[in-house]
Amino acid sequence: MLSDPNTIKPGAGPVRVRRPAFWTLAMRCTQIAALVDIAFFILFLALDSPVLAWVNVVSVGMYVGAYYALKTRRNRLAVWLFWTEVLAHAALGITMIGWGSGFHYYLLLFIPAICLSAPRKWVFPGLCALWAYYVALDVLMWSIEPLQPIPQTALYVVHLFNLTVVFAMFSYLSVFYLGVVIATQRKLQAVAITDVLTGLLNRRQMQYLLDQEVERFKRSGQPMGLMLLDLDHFKQINDTYGHDMGDKVLQEFAVVLNEQFRSQDLVARWGGEEFLVAMPNSTGADVVRAAERVCQATAGRDWSEWMGEGRNVTVSIGVSEIKAGDDAAQALSRADEALYQSKASGRNCVTELKVGSNSGSNKKHSVSC
Repeated sequence: MLSDPNTIKPGAGPVRVRRPAFWTLAMRCTQIAALVDIAFFILFLALDSPVLAWVNVVSVGMYVGAYYALKTRRNRLAVWLFWTEVLAHAALGITMIGWGSGFHYYLLLFIPAICLSAPRKWVFPGLCALWAYYVALDVLMWSIEPLQPIPQTALYVVHLFNLTVVFAMFSYLSVFYLGVVIATQRKLQAVAITDVLTGLLNRRQMQYLLDQEVERFKRSGQPMGLMLLDLDHFKQINDTYGHDMGDKVLQEFAVVLNEQFRSQDLVARWGGEEFLVAMPNSTGADVVRAAERVCQATAGRDWSEWMGEGRNVTVSIGVSEIKAGDDAAQALSRADEALYQSKASGRNCVTELKVGSNSGSNKKHSVSC
């Protein structure tokens, strides 16, 4: 009934490295269930019910087997042990001391288990089969008396114990899966805003944050600069070494960028081999100095691990400072023009495109190679 997520199916995508949350939870449940059965062993010995006491010894053994089966990824065996123990133990407890013992509550724990782990086509049949088993036990106890009844006070104790355990288990399941949902939401959010290859911000998120920073600049007047970076001769790297090597170069360059910038700076893969950095509270001169450090760090990096001895990677950078009346598109346009000048000037250099204070058309280029 329960599916094994470790089984590789055609078209199922890459094999998961991490153990899925359901099986991690199942391992914890086997530990908890074994402890509960140890408590039952002690309880039924105290109630002078040796048969029920020693049944729990068998149950503990089955849970230990299920735990080690899960640990060694023999999930189907673990599921079989788990289902057999709970179904048989519930039926035995009910027929021996009565419906009032509350052993039927444990069957309800299979509802989330079926819904969360069974293939979709088996969910409804599985729930129907569980319901039929539950009702059959109920109807059976209408027509027969318990085979080994215990005093009423003891029956109340067993009932309350079972009710408490199942209540605690459902609470634990809810908290566990709430944590799984929150963690999944965070991962999805991270995937939505980051570039898969480099781990930097992606273009869409960078555009959103850049617009916000520009609006903040308009309100506060604090300086802000941009730099647009492009790896030199990247097409040759792809053509010579292949796209896998090109991807490794992009990833390593992302490491360089993360090393060179502050936590408040925004660093993104803008597209292909092009990257964009926004530096709040930074003048054009500050951005130029940072850009020069990036140039030096890139050229000084040991790329031989990926490209062989004697091969190097360099970067060309265009810089612009956001001015009054600018929007993000205008500032980016100037950074792009400055990048073009860096390429035209021989690459592996930084160009700042400035806007004069008297006229928006008064521009000059400052090139640092």
